[in-house]
Amino acid sequence: MPTSSPLLPWLEPGESFPSTYAAWGDDSPAPGLLAAGGDLEPATLLRAYSNGIFPWYSEGQPTLWWSTSPRMTLWVDEFRLHRSLKKTIRHFRDTPGCEIRVDSSFEKVIEACSVTPRDGQNGTWILPEIRAAYLRFHHAGHAHSIETWQDGELVGGLYCVCIGHAVFGESMFARRTDASKLALAALVAIARHHKVAWIDCQQVTSHLAFMGARPIDKKAFQQCLDSAIPKPPIQWDFDRLYWNYL
Repeated sequence: MPTSSPLLPWLEPGESFPSTYAAWGDDSPAPGLLAAGGDLEPATLLRAYSNGIFPWYSEGQPTLWWSTSPRMTLWVDEFRLHRSLKKTIRHFRDTPGCEIRVDSSFEKVIEACSVTPRDGQNGTWILPEIRAAYLRFHHAGHAHSIETWQDGELVGGLYCVCIGHAVFGESMFARRTDASKLALAALVAIARHHKVAWIDCQQVTSHLAFMGARPIDKKAFQQCLDSAIPKPPIQWDFDRLYWNYL
């Protein structure tokens, strides 16, 4: 174990990010940590995500930027549609008043994600300034919400970032059983419809592995970015026929 932390670059607003290969390694106190400071303006977030960098910090900390490795990645063709979820989707699709909406209530989705308890987490990283930043990013056309609605009530959903064909999952919530899984399945269906190959899930977790995600190293993830980022933007909507892609 190192006796002290490596140096961490401090960014001024608008300053370029260091190379992602400069992120702290596995022998550091915070593997994947890249830099601190900067700002959360849409142009900064666009540069960050285009290079596989994302902000993540707790209340009382400065803005911290990460480029983790390995990177949990869900290849949409490898999405595991377990029998129980397939049954849930079929019931949801055929029930009046149940629908998937896209970008109709982004602000409500990110707010709900911010107050959802997480196993092993005390508090939330989706702080008020993060919510405001991603709402600006949404208005700029780069952040989107996939929403599960029942009888006019928002019962679950997720939000993500998309640049070209690179989709970065951020957070999800559920107020009813399987509501967030329905939103994730809908996101996979949207991705398959538009021939988007993968969804970045950032952190390695057993739940994501259960759904078919797997970790890839930094070099492989960079190759994914280099292929996906230059592609034209996709259309963010959801048609009931998209369920057929699953």
